[in-house]
Amino acid sequence: MTLSRNTHRPTDRTRGTAPLGVIADDFTGATDVAVALRRAGLRTLLFFGVPDRTGQETHEPDTSHLPGHEALVVALKSRMAPPSDAVASSLRALDWLRGQGAGQIYFKFCSTFDSTPRGNIGPVLDRLAEATGADTVPLTPSSPEHLRTQYQGCLFVDDKLLGESHMRDHPVTPMTDSYLPRLLRAQTREKVALIGLGTVREGGAAVREALAAAGARGARYVLADGIDESDLRTLGRAALGSPLVAGAAGLAAGLAHAYAEERTGRTPRAGRDTTADASGPPGGPAAVLSGSCSHRTLEQLAVLADAGRPGYRLDPVATPDAVALAEAALAWYDTLPANGDAPVIYSSAAPETLRDTQRALGVERSAALLEEATGRIATGLVERGVRRLVAAGGETSGAVVAALGVTGAHVGAEAARGVPWIHPLGGHPLALLLKSGNFGDPGLLLDASASSAEPADRT
Repeated sequence: MTLSRNTHRPTDRTRGTAPLGVIADDFTGATDVAVALRRAGLRTLLFFGVPDRTGQETHEPDTSHLPGHEALVVALKSRMAPPSDAVASSLRALDWLRGQGAGQIYFKFCSTFDSTPRGNIGPVLDRLAEATGADTVPLTPSSPEHLRTQYQGCLFVDDKLLGESHMRDHPVTPMTDSYLPRLLRAQTREKVALIGLGTVREGGAAVREALAAAGARGARYVLADGIDESDLRTLGRAALGSPLVAGAAGLAAGLAHAYAEERTGRTPRAGRDTTADASGPPGGPAAVLSGSCSHRTLEQLAVLADAGRPGYRLDPVATPDAVALAEAALAWYDTLPANGDAPVIYSSAAPETLRDTQRALGVERSAALLEEATGRIATGLVERGVRRLVAAGGETSGAVVAALGVTGAHVGAEAARGVPWIHPLGGHPLALLLKSGNFGDPGLLLDASASSAEPADRT
């Protein structure tokens, strides 16, 4: 039988030893999905950027002999990139994952569907679907553990419709519409369909039938409702038949549970750790770097201030030079007592302050200046003996990881749900906590950077 392009193929199972390959559109999203996979029972390795195949031409680890794994996550900085750049980097990640034997691809985007009518979710999906031969792609941003749920095609954030949530005022990707099929249709020429919660609650067979029916009607992308973890596990079992799946960490966890069930014949124990990635919370001198302007991060910074933590604000308008901005911040750090509380260096600001900065410098220039300065500061802090770096915000996390040359990591213990400590491959004595702007309770930054018995060596 010849299948049309838009027919779901439930018999194309991903079996055997082929690992799951994940492409994440930002660094904090990558840590979120990596720990979700690990928690579901899959041994997971995380890479920042597309690794070199041998490591011979770069300082990256040799990926020709990776530690044992069942899932590989490649973190990109593509969420806010121009669509053409996002597509190009995603295809490079796909090529590398295929080279490592990945049997199924998962495209991880934000649970708040951060995007604009130009992309990048739609354009990246289009090219990945074409490259993988995916006729019908199941997807959902639902991630109930982070209070993101999809019902009747609408996305809810913290029990509010997306368009009525704090995301309405996002400085780069304001989300004023809550209906996901309409949001995705604005970014692609492909047809978009919807599977309602009633069908999901009927079970995996019903979802597979709905996927096949949507494909037969010409739909390539099928958004599925989900409001709790059992819904995501049902969708995960149904998605085993798809070359390409997409969504937030919730669906990835459901897919991981389906992988583990298929390989072992039984439901995996939640949170199974491995010797490679089960390390607990790290010690050593700490510092916080924050660039996120999300409401939750601003709350977390307020908790640090109320606790009397020393803080330094990066002001790119007053000092519109990345080198000078970093040098001033590090000079301030050098004045602090060696055994004092962990400081915070931040560019996070309320929406009105951020808009003033963007008007003065331009959106792209202000972002680039702060990213370069943050990377230089991270390098300087590590040189001064900091061994725990807490980074708040996706772009901030990307700048820190890039500046420090961290290309691969084991996933460690969670400081908050979806926010794990990561430990660079190669035994570097450094631990990173990369926090998505909206994640964690108000005390997360305070707790994650709590005082250590080891004073910083600033000689």
